[in-house]
Amino acid sequence: MKFNILMLALLVFLYSCKKEEDPHAGHDIYYTCSMHPQVVSDKPGKCPICHMDLVPVEKKKNADPNELILNDEQIKLGNIKTLALSDGSMADKLTLTGTLNFNQYQMQAVSSRVMGRVERLYYKNIGDFVPKGAPLVDIYSEELNNAKQEYLLALERRKLFVGNTSIDFDQLLQSSRNKLYLWGMSENQIKQLEKSGKATPTTTVFSNAAGYITDLSIAEGDYLAEGGTIVNLADLSSLWAEAQVYSSQMSLLQKDSKVTVYIPDMDNLKINGKIDFTNPEISASSRINLVRISVPNKGNLLKPGMPVYVLVENKSRDGLSMPVDAVIRDGKSSTVWVKTAKNTFVNRMVETGLEYEDRIEITSGIKAGDEVVVSGAYLLNSEYIFKKGVDPMAGHDMSTM
Repeated sequence: MKFNILMLALLVFLYSCKKEEDPHAGHDIYYTCSMHPQVVSDKPGKCPICHMDLVPVEKKKNADPNELILNDEQIKLGNIKTLALSDGSMADKLTLTGTLNFNQYQMQAVSSRVMGRVERLYYKNIGDFVPKGAPLVDIYSEELNNAKQEYLLALERRKLFVGNTSIDFDQLLQSSRNKLYLWGMSENQIKQLEKSGKATPTTTVFSNAAGYITDLSIAEGDYLAEGGTIVNLADLSSLWAEAQVYSSQMSLLQKDSKVTVYIPDMDNLKINGKIDFTNPEISASSRINLVRISVPNKGNLLKPGMPVYVLVENKSRDGLSMPVDAVIRDGKSSTVWVKTAKNTFVNRMVETGLEYEDRIEITSGIKAGDEVVVSGAYLLNSEYIFKKGVDPMAGHDMSTM
């Protein structure tokens, strides 16, 4: 009887011990700390660093050595989020910064055709508007005065010797008149000279164009050389929006690109246009090119020097795209993290295409339906380096991309 009681007690003890066995016994698992994944144990316990309970992680058979496996707690703490990719359209857009400048095709320099001294300057301020035909300067020119006297003398002799000489005074008069034309006198000035019969000591130079003065480098009393510039005039009816673009972005500029110029100083005034000119030469030091868009200037409201934004839009195209932050780039390659199973992630190399705002196009490396990590990608990268001791990019064959 005593023996039976002892046997029963032994069975009860063994049964209670069996109930307290690890529920994961018999499974291929290990234990780790969700806060300190470097702590790994083959049995349950507490983390020696933070004293939290170790959590079980099941070992996968025939696992990919490049896989990264996390537990539920790590995924929650790391805010790891994924998104299944699907085909869609992505707009090809590029935003550039620039400034408004003078339209060089509508600028003109008014110069003196004869050497002389400036006796009077009619416009003295940069920015003044000069109408076409307005007087600019009165100059004293010895050469021009002599040409006037020659012309008056030819007129007088023709009257005296009309019909009594073999000299062709009409030809002499035409030759003298042509000299006055070439030296800048107008038809009205020559007629006035003929009418008065007296040469004035100074000659007025009139503007042959209309525009705003952009450069005025002379003053009264200065001497003008033959061909010397009196003023530079600009017609502001149209301006150039000049923007800088990096050489890597040149492929996005096409002849049929839709271009919109925004003027932030005028409440983001929007002006549609097209690319008129692309500089064929790229600056070797900055790798920057120049593009130019002509914009109309109604009422001359726009001023050279104003900052502008230039939006270049091409036709949208279909393909895969994802958030820019989900792509890890090191200057040589681009990779993303793809979820292959529950709590399991693999790093894959991809090729990228268009990039606009917060989206980037993926041209190869992954396909529609792949579940890609869109939040916490850099944390996964750091975790992989911490556990494996190598950069996940090191295992990719870049020659196949």
